[in-house]
Formats: sequence, C-alpha cells, structure tokens
Amino acid sequence: MNTKRIIVLGLALVAASAAALLARGIMGGGTPKVEAKIAPPIAMSEVLVASSNIQPGLALTTDMVKWQSWPQSAVDSNFITHASAPNLGEAIKNTVVRVPLYAGQPISNTSIVHGNATGFMAAQLQPGMRALSITISVDSGAGGFILPNDRVDLMLATKTNDSPPHVKVKTILSDVRVLAVDQTFTEDKNTKAVVGKTATLELTPSQAELVAAAQNTGTISLSLRGLGDNDAQASNKPAGEDGPVSVIRYGVERANDNASTVQGERAQ
Repeated sequence: MNTKRIIVLGLALVAASAAALLARGIMGGGTPKVEAKIAPPIAMSEVLVASSNIQPGLALTTDMVKWQSWPQSAVDSNFITHASAPNLGEAIKNTVVRVPLYAGQPISNTSIVHGNATGFMAAQLQPGMRALSITISVDSGAGGFILPNDRVDLMLATKTNDSPPHVKVKTILSDVRVLAVDQTFTEDKNTKAVVGKTATLELTPSQAELVAAAQNTGTISLSLRGLGDNDAQASNKPAGEDGPVSVIRYGVERANDNASTVQGERAQ
C-alpha cells in the first residue's frame, strides 16, 4: 500500500468520525444536561422567645415575649411551643424569669419558674437581695390595701418609760418592695384588699438585719407609697409633737448598701 492511499484512508476515517459526532448531536445525543433540584422545605415550628433582654426576677408579661419560627429539628423538648401552648397569656401566667434571657433566645421551662413551683419566691428576688417576713395587722398594713409589688415605708413605734409614757415613731426604711402578703405573691389589682398576718419584703442583707432588730424593740407598720413615688429620702418636714406621740424623721444612708439608719432627734 503506497503512501497516498494511506493518507486518503486516514482522511476518510476522520471525516466519518466527524460526521458521526455531528449526527449524534443533531439527534439529541451527547452529554446530558444537569438540572438543579429544589431542596425539600425545612419543617418549622413556632417557639416562644424573648422579645428583649430580660433580667432574672422579673414576672413575664405578654409584651416581653413573642412567637418565632424555629427549625423543628432544633426544637428542644424544654422549649415552649405554640402547638403545646396556644394561649400565650396562660403559658406565662404567674411565671418569673430564673436566669438572664436575651432578645431572640427561646424560653424554656428551665429558664422560668411557675407560681406553684418551689423556688418561685427566690426567683423574684433581685441579685443581692433577701426576703424577710414581718408580722402585720389590719392597722399596721394600711387596712389590707397593700398588695404584692407595692412600695412601702417601714415605721417603727416604741414606747418610752416616761410617766406618762410617750410613743416614738420613726421611719427606719423607705421605698421597700413588697414581695408577698401572707401566701399571696401575685399582683391582682382586682382584689380590693388582702388582709394578712405577714408581709414579705425585699431587703438588702443590712436592711434585713435592721428590720429583724426593730421587730424586737417595737411595732413595725407599713406606710403605702403612691404609684411612681420612688423618692427613697425621708420627709424634710420638721419633726413635731402631738400629745404623747413624738415623730422622729431622718434621711441618712449607709454608703455600702444605701440602707437608711435610724438617726434623728426627738422633737422638742
């Protein structure tokens, strides 16, 4: 076979291969197209989250929380879900935050405490504060109109050994938060009066010592403060004397915990 014939056969083979590829492309052959597949939708659930930062000890209200979509696979068994608690108000009724919550953080059953659960009172206390109960009556408790979360002043009444005896009355603490009256620890303004025998107050450790000592020296009465009246300083009005009653007023604060100390002079 000569060289010219070999060249002709080679060209013919190349032409035939090219024709075959062209025909295959025309007829729909070749590399198949790759089509993108849509991922299946992620199953979602609605969980209860904090709508803003919430400090421990605060009672939950509906404006502090909201429902938010959450991947169902990431929902913890302790989360409060819309499916398990369709009524938001009932879900957070009588609940207090136990640990700090941040905006967008899911609220779990371990981060709050319910009113009928152990530890409810401890969860209401602000950091560094103590709960102390004192004995009250209708007369010493503003006629039963003091409710949980009200603010009060504590007045100590003691009798002297004078003849005739005088009664000294002095305000020993101002702007104190009431945590509970007897076993009532939720604020219910629909209740006109709560006549109890004990009132539980939120105090600093030094204030608690002061009140504990005062209970053994006289009678403590609670003076109800008006809403929005957060001036913890005692009255600057001059002390006066009305018959056998001497009123002692003061306004000195301790530097370490702002607890007012019993100081003053008997009215002349």
